[in-house]
Amino acid sequence: MSSLQTLLASSLSISFSSSNSKPRYSPLESLETCSSMAQLKQNHAHLTKLGLSSDNDAMGRLIKFCALSNDGDLDYALHLFDTLPHPDAFIYNTLIRGYLLRRHAADCIFLYLRMLQDSVLPNKFTFPCLIRACSVDGAVEEGAQIHAHVFKFGFANDGFCLNNLIHMYVDFKALENARKVFNKMPRRDVVSWTTLISGYAQLGLVDAAFEVFERMPERNSVSWNAMIAAYVQSNRFHEAFALFNRMRAENLALDKFVAASMLSACTGLGALEEGEWIHKYIRNKGIELDPKLATTIIDMYCKCGCLEKAYETFKGLTYKSISSWNCMIGGFAMHGKGEAAISIFKDMEKQGIVPDNITFVNILSACSHSGLVEEGRYYFQYMTRVHGIEPMMEHYGCMVDLLGRAGLLDEAKKLIDQMPMTPDVGVLGALFGACRIHGNIELGEQVGKRVIELEPNNSGRYVLLANLYVKAGRYEDMANVRRMMNERGVKKVPGFSVIELEGEVNEFIAGGRDHPESKEIYAKLDEMLDRIRAIGYVPCGAEGVVEELDEEEEKENPLNYHSEKLAIAFGLLKTKAGDTFRITKNLRVCRDCHHASKLISKVFDREIVVRDRNRFHHFKDGECSCKDYW
Repeated sequence: MSSLQTLLASSLSISFSSSNSKPRYSPLESLETCSSMAQLKQNHAHLTKLGLSSDNDAMGRLIKFCALSNDGDLDYALHLFDTLPHPDAFIYNTLIRGYLLRRHAADCIFLYLRMLQDSVLPNKFTFPCLIRACSVDGAVEEGAQIHAHVFKFGFANDGFCLNNLIHMYVDFKALENARKVFNKMPRRDVVSWTTLISGYAQLGLVDAAFEVFERMPERNSVSWNAMIAAYVQSNRFHEAFALFNRMRAENLALDKFVAASMLSACTGLGALEEGEWIHKYIRNKGIELDPKLATTIIDMYCKCGCLEKAYETFKGLTYKSISSWNCMIGGFAMHGKGEAAISIFKDMEKQGIVPDNITFVNILSACSHSGLVEEGRYYFQYMTRVHGIEPMMEHYGCMVDLLGRAGLLDEAKKLIDQMPMTPDVGVLGALFGACRIHGNIELGEQVGKRVIELEPNNSGRYVLLANLYVKAGRYEDMANVRRMMNERGVKKVPGFSVIELEGEVNEFIAGGRDHPESKEIYAKLDEMLDRIRAIGYVPCGAEGVVEELDEEEEKENPLNYHSEKLAIAFGLLKTKAGDTFRITKNLRVCRDCHHASKLISKVFDREIVVRDRNRFHHFKDGECSCKDYW
């Protein structure tokens, strides 16, 4: 047990006499309007002349400004404290708060111990700060002892103290203890319930969080947001939407926190129409558009495939934070608009915004998705030379991806060999993917085996290596990879595609027939394939004598029934010539679907926007925005 824990434990036996009442003086108006340390020191001198240098009321006001004001000076507060012969609980509490504001958690506890040693009785304002200090410092043992002190000094029924204890145990991931405090509370308020919901959600126990949510006697926007955010953070977007719709049905107003959570859900599902509704609501209700919410809106539009509205929102911001700039640059990057991303970056620098490491991850990603090799090399050097930002793992990953996609595999490998840190699976995976694109079997096999050992449960890594073997005609090695997957129990991630039309989010899996309009969708799919065959479509899987393993969909489903083809058929049913519809896919679009989508866009006169795991594809007039650089 540490000396701090020992002192806390021994202090449980300290007894106290009733606190001495202190003389109160008339209000000291000059202290109420104090706005600087210089002014405070003048007031201090004046109070000293009046003989009030030992008066707790007068000195407490000075200490409060020094400890809690943004313009204060904690060291000066401590100096004043040391001159007092008998500081009272208010002064101790003020200094504990001052330490907490500066995140000096251990000092909070030590000051509390001094308070006990000086026989100053703590009050209900003492413990909330001490409990939060234990949370900040991860002080589990001290937190348990402070919990005991809450009971010792008669605050076992104080809701504010108990809510802070629940929060502390949630921070410690000690949900059993949090639940015990919760269960013994004589009165639970919305904060009590919501804190427990957040605790379960943080540990991924979303269903348990929902059980608590359902038991709440009353809810406010914070509790609704806690539950919605729990679903969003667990990628359970459909349940987030269901709860959001229930909230709206109860005529509860959205605040900026609920709006931000639901915009993230829209981003996850590619639900543009819902996202637009929320954005319009924010504008119409005058909800504060702080930097975080603004960035969330831009991100939603970017990832829902509506880059124009993202840029329009960005341009309309009166204040653009670094996160907003980064988000917009990243949006252009994922849409394959590298030149536009670089242009935005130059505007950012002109306006005096200092880029950070995320800025350069996005810039290098933009170069990678657009094949801007020279520009990528330039900015990789520029970030260090001009801004003093040393490349991190993510920057190296982008550069390896850029060089690898461009066929510069030797340069990419050399860059990896020169890295000052051990390359992670992201960096090696970028080189591995490039080997697949360019058919470098020898290097691909070498890197692929390393990647599989680093990420043994990622099915895509095995599939990639197996496909390399297929291209080399090494079918026995391919069979060994399949066998390894089976022995390790590695399952392929099922592919699914989501399309939002007429305010409804529709999800498709390969070969699925659960949709209520399944019959019409498959009829449209047959028509769609017949019409693109008429202009030369040949399924990519039929080009070779041996089909490759398919990462994107389960192999038993023919290419014709991949999830994005079903989503496209549904989109064609619900739109007319000249329209645009958007699809989100959880995996990389396969070669066959990419080829077919280009032809479908031409034959049916649609713009089809597909967001896959890596980037956006805008199919229009028989072409793709990626220029087949993917």
